[in-house]
Amino acid sequence: MKSYTIIFFLLLGLSCNAQKQEVQKCIESFFEGFHQRDSSKIKLVCADKMILQSISESTTKGNKLSNESTKEFYKSIASIPLNMKFQEKILSYNIQIDGSMAHVWAPYEFYLNEKFSHSGVNTFTLFKEKDEWKIIYLIDTRRR
Repeated sequence: MKSYTIIFFLLLGLSCNAQKQEVQKCIESFFEGFHQRDSSKIKLVCADKMILQSISESTTKGNKLSNESTKEFYKSIASIPLNMKFQEKILSYNIQIDGSMAHVWAPYEFYLNEKFSHSGVNTFTLFKEKDEWKIIYLIDTRRR
C-alpha cells in the first residue's frame, strides 16, 4: 500500500510539471512570434477574443491603464520596422494551474536597439481547450 501511494504522488508531480511545461511553451511561442514580428505565429497561441491591457507607471505622470484590441496588437507587431532591434527578456516564470485555467507571472526587461528601455511584469491567463493552451488575457506593467 505504501509503494502505491508513493507511485501515485510521483505520477501526480510529473503530470503537474508536464502541464507547466506546456503552458511555458505556449508563452515562449508567443515571444518567438513577437521577436520575429510574426503576428500569424502569435495568433496560434492566442484566443480570438484575447484581452490586452497595459499599466504604465510613472512618478511624474501617474499610473495609466490602457486597452488594446487584438486587431491593433497584431497590426502593431507586423508593422515594427525591420531595422529596429528589440528584445523582451523574460526573467522567470511563476506558473499556476487549476484544471483548464493557468496563470503566468513573468517579470521582464525590455531592450530597444540593445539599450534598456523599461521593465515590469507580464501576466498571462490561459485556457485549455481541446488539449491546447490559449492565451485569453494579457496585462503588463511598464516602468522606466
